[in-house]
Amino acid sequence: MKQAVIAKIIVDMLMTLLLLFLMGYQLWGEVAHEWAGAGMLVLFLVHHILNRGWYKSLFNGRYTSMRVFRVLVDMLLLAAMAAQMYSSIAMSRHVFAFLPLDGKMALARRLHILGAYWGFILMSVHLGMHWNLFLGMARKRTGKTVPSKLRSSLLFLMGLWTFLAHYLSKGLRKPGGKKKAAKGKQAHEKPWAR
Repeated sequence: MKQAVIAKIIVDMLMTLLLLFLMGYQLWGEVAHEWAGAGMLVLFLVHHILNRGWYKSLFNGRYTSMRVFRVLVDMLLLAAMAAQMYSSIAMSRHVFAFLPLDGKMALARRLHILGAYWGFILMSVHLGMHWNLFLGMARKRTGKTVPSKLRSSLLFLMGLWTFLAHYLSKGLRKPGGKKKAAKGKQAHEKPWAR
């Protein structure tokens, strides 16, 4: 396998792991969240440098409905990530605190949340559109080039259980948890005011 392809796979895997880490903001805290976000910013830029051929190919070839869908998803994902980057730098109290940015904290917070939620959806769609590529590479690396119904079923069940566990855990949270979360949110927002 070419080194460029290996680098792309490593960067994509690291981005996925960092994304999962970033989702646990309440577990790790503000400082870790900011540093992980800065790491995601670097990986995002490296991802686009490694995939710069995509930009060159935008104006070449015929646009089928699938290609239009892919470009639309990728452009929306790029916009969501740009909103994330701007808002995280604007709200930073640790990593980018040295930058002379003032005001617009409410806008930055809204953009950050909007970019995060839409980013998760669009990243999932983006990964889903490229999933066959990952499966093909995995088959080549393992020597199992024939598709397996058992492997496909197991991967489907893993995703299904992840989905079910997420919503089950949300449903089983204590009723008083929302009040605690609201108080924590208010306490968290006060330091952001500059």
